[in-house]
Amino acid sequence: MADQAGANLTIFFIVEPPKYQDMGCYLAASIRCQFDEPVKLVGYCPKATIGDMDAKQLAIYKALDVDIRPIETEGKFDPPYPHGNKMLACLEPRETAFSAFMDSDMLFIRPNTSDEMLKEGHVSVAPATSMYWSGQKIWDDIYAACGIEKPADRIWLSRQKRRKLMPYFNAGLIVFPEGPVAPTGETFAQVWMRLAQQIDQIDVVKKRPYLDQMSLPLAIRAAGLDWNILPDEQHFILGGSLRGEPLPHGNDIRMIHYRNLKVLREVGYLRLAKNMLEKTVGVRRLTQVDLAKFAANE
Repeated sequence: MADQAGANLTIFFIVEPPKYQDMGCYLAASIRCQFDEPVKLVGYCPKATIGDMDAKQLAIYKALDVDIRPIETEGKFDPPYPHGNKMLACLEPRETAFSAFMDSDMLFIRPNTSDEMLKEGHVSVAPATSMYWSGQKIWDDIYAACGIEKPADRIWLSRQKRRKLMPYFNAGLIVFPEGPVAPTGETFAQVWMRLAQQIDQIDVVKKRPYLDQMSLPLAIRAAGLDWNILPDEQHFILGGSLRGEPLPHGNDIRMIHYRNLKVLREVGYLRLAKNMLEKTVGVRRLTQVDLAKFAANE
């Protein structure tokens, strides 16, 4: 495992038990296998549930040099909004110039570098798959609520190809610069949280669960940044209309967003996930951890 002291990038994710703590172990192992450069890893868990994390998974995270940190989630959204935990995690301080939030149900399947994921002056994001839950007029209300003019840009959503639509991104992968960036002196994460809370005050359809994605394109521009749209190779979504289909031939896909382990098994990559876990920590299954042996290897 490379020395993490010179890292330019922190990758962080949610490790709340039971589901996210399990998938996060596979994600962390894949990062350690597929990145040769120093990358810091942080797993965030709500304070209310961090005491419920399993000792075996905690041992795996320690072996993978993942720093487990609590976040305060109580009272941050009304009504409660678990999807907002990523926004609260983004607000936390980190030590690298760039950070990348990743959903826990992601897996790097080929070698990758931080240079492929980040860009100065930009937030790297992937297009959402679609926006069938609403028409485009909703953006009038969203931008008006924040006092921001709608952008002229239009983009292709990844699974909706009839016409280009308003910029709308998947909030499962967000690579952003740390530190003050906005004209107001705010960080990107602070701008994102502020605008999300403004939108949360208006009567707009589907604020739950899409508030994070509604506010993301506004936050990028309001922070004085631009979006860097990542290719499918850096964020390939499994399931949905492609459920049961193999990965496209000829694509050098580096990372897959698999939603659940059943889908990962269907495309034949659960075995790879277990192989990478075994390569990094010596076990193929989370239940196989011998705490005494892990402690002896520290």
